[in-house]
Amino acid sequence: MIFSNDRVSAFNFGDILPEEQDLLNNERGVRYRDVVHIILPSGEVWLFDYGVAIFWAVDENERLALLHRLHLNENKADSNQQEHFRFEISGRKTRISQDTIHLVDDNPLTRLAISHALAQSLKLVEYEWQAQCTIQNHSDLPEALATTGKIALSRREIAKIRGRLFSTKSDIILHYGLLDTPEFFWEYPEYEDTYNNVARYLEIHQRVDLLSKKLETIHELFDMLADEQKHQHSAFLEWIIIILIAIEIIMFGAQEIILFLQ
Repeated sequence: MIFSNDRVSAFNFGDILPEEQDLLNNERGVRYRDVVHIILPSGEVWLFDYGVAIFWAVDENERLALLHRLHLNENKADSNQQEHFRFEISGRKTRISQDTIHLVDDNPLTRLAISHALAQSLKLVEYEWQAQCTIQNHSDLPEALATTGKIALSRREIAKIRGRLFSTKSDIILHYGLLDTPEFFWEYPEYEDTYNNVARYLEIHQRVDLLSKKLETIHELFDMLADEQKHQHSAFLEWIIIILIAIEIIMFGAQEIILFLQ
C-alpha cells in the first residue's frame, strides 16, 4: 500500500474496546488472533484486544475520525500512554534503531510482527506506572513500622492493595501474555525474528523481569503488614478472652463471698 507519511504511533486506551462485529463489519476489519487490522485511506491500524492501537502512516484527522467512530477517548491515552516512531522501506534488513523502523518491503505481516512488540511495550508502561505509584504512595510505611511499630492502614485497605497487586501481576503473566511470544507466531513463525529484534530493542523482557521483582517486593511488604495486622488482631482477641475470664472469675468469687456471708 502507499503510505501518506512515515509515522508510527502507538496508543493505549485501556481495556474497553468496541464490539468485534462492529470492527469487522463497519470498518471492514480482518482478525489475526488477538488483533484486528483496519485499512484506512492514508494508512492502517492494528487494534489489539487489550486496548492498544498501532497506527501506521495514518493522518491525524483520519485517526481522530476512526477513534470517534469506535467511541475511543483519546484523552485516556495521555503522554505516558503513547509512543511515536518513524519507519522507512530501506530494502536491506528489517530492524529498529534510534526510534526508526527499517522495513525491507511492504509486507503487512511484517508490520504486524513489529506492532505486537510495540503494543506489548506500551501496555507494559501502564503497569510500570501503576507499580511506581504504589511504591511512591506507600514508601513511608516501612519506616513508620520500624519507628512506631504501627501503620495507618486498616486490614481492609491492605487487602485491597494486595488484591490490586495480584491483579496486575496476573494481567502481565496470564491475561496479556507480556511474558510470552504472541500466538500469532505459531502460525507465522517466519516473522518471529522480526518481533524478537524489536522486543530486544524495547527491552520488553528485561522490563517485565524488573517489574515482576518490584511487584514481588511490594507484595512482600504488604504481606508483612497483613501478618502484623493479624498479629495485632489476634493479640486483641487474646486480651478480650483474658478480660472475659477475669470477669468470670470475679463474678464467681463474688457469688462465693455472697453465699459465704449468707
